[in-house]
Amino acid sequence: MTLESEIPASRRGALVVVEGLDRAGKSTQCARLHQFLVNQGHETKYIRFPDRTTAIGKMINQYLRGEIQLDDHAVHLLFSANRWEAAAQIRRDIESGITVIVDRYSYSGAVYSAAKENKELQLDWAWRPEVGLPRPDIWFFLNISTEVAAARGGYGTERYETVNLQKKVGKLFLSLTGLKRQ
Repeated sequence: MTLESEIPASRRGALVVVEGLDRAGKSTQCARLHQFLVNQGHETKYIRFPDRTTAIGKMINQYLRGEIQLDDHAVHLLFSANRWEAAAQIRRDIESGITVIVDRYSYSGAVYSAAKENKELQLDWAWRPEVGLPRPDIWFFLNISTEVAAARGGYGTERYETVNLQKKVGKLFLSLTGLKRQ
């Protein structure tokens, strides 16, 4: 069953996802799109993952800041569970005609976990916990070089903000889009 078959097209909001490397400008572009749609009279929400306000999100925050260590599979499932915490509300919003703009979603979850190159945590395994989450109507990948991202303010403060990992993440994202890095 898909959202399209459940919700009349005239009332349905959209799920818009913006993905990219760390410091690619996702938050900036999401905020701009949100404000543009609001100015056009559309009811819109802007959310980001991980949602660090929930109990699961707080544990993810500790992990990202290097305060705790977690198994790669366990942390992947926490990131997925964080999205599942919001899934019902996202569906309700879309059904109510609200466009939901999301800064990071399932694509980041799968790609970041697979980029760790843990032989037991491949991309196909990483997608499995995402099955059943609301499917985006459209998703964007902000393609930025790791060097430009690393030069931006605040880079390197969290666990995944390393040039080596970000290069792997970028390659995996590009494989999902079918694009090749120039």
